[in-house]
Amino acid sequence: MADVISTPVLAYDRSAFSDEELLKLYRGLLLPRMIEEKMLILLRQGKISKWFSGIGQEAISVGAALALHPDELLFTMHRNLGVFTSREVPLERLFAQWQGKELGFTKGRDRSFHFGAMDYRIVGMISHLGPQLSLAAGVALANKLSKAGQVSLAFTGEGGTSEGEFHEALNTAAVWELPVLFVIENNGYGLSTPTSEQYRCEQLADRAKGYGMRSEVIDGNNILEVYETFTRLSAELRENPEPVLIECRTFRMRGHEEASGTKYVPQELMDEWAQRDPLDNYERFLLQEGVLDEAQVKALRKSFKQQINEGLDKAYAEPAVTAVLETELGDVYAPDTPVPKPPQGPSTELRFVDAISKGLEAAMEAHDNLVLMGQDIADYGGVFKITDGFTEKFGHDRVRNTPLCESAIIGIGLGLSLKGYKAMVEMQFADFVSCGFNQIVNNLAKLHYRWGQNADVVIRMPTGGGVGAGPFHSQSNEAWFFHTPGLKIVYPSTPEDAKGLLLASFEDPNPVLYFEHKALYRRLTAAVPDGYYTTPIGKARLAAEGDEVSIITYGMGVHWALEVCAEMGIDADILDLRTLLPLDYDAIRATVQKTNRVLILHEDTQTGGIGGELSAYISEHLFEYLDAPVLRAGSLDTPVPFSTVLEEQFLPKTRFRAQLERLLSY
Repeated sequence: MADVISTPVLAYDRSAFSDEELLKLYRGLLLPRMIEEKMLILLRQGKISKWFSGIGQEAISVGAALALHPDELLFTMHRNLGVFTSREVPLERLFAQWQGKELGFTKGRDRSFHFGAMDYRIVGMISHLGPQLSLAAGVALANKLSKAGQVSLAFTGEGGTSEGEFHEALNTAAVWELPVLFVIENNGYGLSTPTSEQYRCEQLADRAKGYGMRSEVIDGNNILEVYETFTRLSAELRENPEPVLIECRTFRMRGHEEASGTKYVPQELMDEWAQRDPLDNYERFLLQEGVLDEAQVKALRKSFKQQINEGLDKAYAEPAVTAVLETELGDVYAPDTPVPKPPQGPSTELRFVDAISKGLEAAMEAHDNLVLMGQDIADYGGVFKITDGFTEKFGHDRVRNTPLCESAIIGIGLGLSLKGYKAMVEMQFADFVSCGFNQIVNNLAKLHYRWGQNADVVIRMPTGGGVGAGPFHSQSNEAWFFHTPGLKIVYPSTPEDAKGLLLASFEDPNPVLYFEHKALYRRLTAAVPDGYYTTPIGKARLAAEGDEVSIITYGMGVHWALEVCAEMGIDADILDLRTLLPLDYDAIRATVQKTNRVLILHEDTQTGGIGGELSAYISEHLFEYLDAPVLRAGSLDTPVPFSTVLEEQFLPKTRFRAQLERLLSY
């Protein structure tokens, strides 16, 4: 403290700062330090369950948060308490969050800093460390499109720079010249792994050169250097949008989290960095400059201690979270009360692929905040030519070619949504969505349940086999996502539904995966209403009506069922699910009760396919209506082969015929 070492180790340049500005930064540093010290006591007392300490790193969070405008979004990680205190988030809400109370931000559903608080323009992390960088880029894109004159800022650690999302986000932000500050808190260790085992470059900031962006390396413990750097850069980016990478050199004085300790850190390193403590050094500097005196320090500490204790008292007084089943289930999706928009007026014969194109065009006309993103979708029109001519009509800002960065682009879509935009991401083939899996299942799907923020993103997925495209362009992978609460999945089988379900997807505030079968693109033609209409999500339809058997299916399965039943002369109810999440259980119940025999057909592989869940539901809830076992027909449990002979064997059409005969003869 100041009475031990009178002169600070760090060098401060106060020439550009008034006394009030200097004191504001001091208050900004002191409050999170005092909260942390209190939290460590509470952790030992068992009153909070876990703590990720930022002691020794406060200058980065505080300097960045105070440098940006209050309405500019910040994307935080574990050790950014100073962002929350600088944005004046009520302490009782923070403490309640860490105790899992209702007064917190996640209703006890997530912990520590895994939350967002949009009223304070803060979006917290998920445990995967990298995805928030893409979200910040998406917010920057929204700022650039709207000419808001704002920046966004995202934190990551030196360990997080090894993740693919770091590279995807920086690359896309550089290509699109987005006004975003990417901040690396280089604190020496990723849990116990030192930087020497994380990267080989001399400075992480040097990586920016590979993306054609600017970078700076600063002393992350020097609050004046941090504040000045972010003030200067954010002002520059508001005028001339571009991304900048800032490496803040600092040190983690406690363990990754308290349970891990710091035994793996050499003591001499701990001693060296203890002398560079951002709060102690800055306090000494202000005392030396006469900006601060011991009485002020004592008074401010007393005031903050009182605020902390009052906040804790309020949090402690809050009751524990009560488990209410309806609330838990109800918060998985953002509320949506769609207004039915039935087809009206004339129709035109359209191919399946053209119906999708017309749906996209109608959505772009109806929603001027809708942005389309995907590989080759701009002037080239996409590999299937669905967006051909769109750039001439809607411009390159709204119809955007993307780098091959599926994860970053999905994250950017979510970032756009945070700023009130709608986003569509086209997977060139549904198979490629595996590269963006984390953003879908852990960010898009969980966001509303975790802290009440919707994700207004549609992901188009050209899917399915039957075109001899092999194992990486033919997969039916809807079951990958069927297991994930928070997503909606639609899968049209007709041109009319292709347009109507797509338009409904853009009206829904939740993340929607829109599967479109490639083999239907140019083989299927039907009358499609010309105007704007929606096909309701969550409602199945009867593609055919009969009394002998119920065939429950979707996508290409609808056409196989119609063809085979016509050939065999079978009078079947053919239920086209159209929506896979949420399922239309009323329609399923009605057809089972009607025919008493059920065959489930899907193109996905049999094991782990949606048919297994449907079969279990029917057996559990509708058993008394069955006159025979529930049967399934799915594709072989192999990858999709390239040879058309092998692919024909792989697909379930032949086995469907055999299963249908078996069911009817039972």
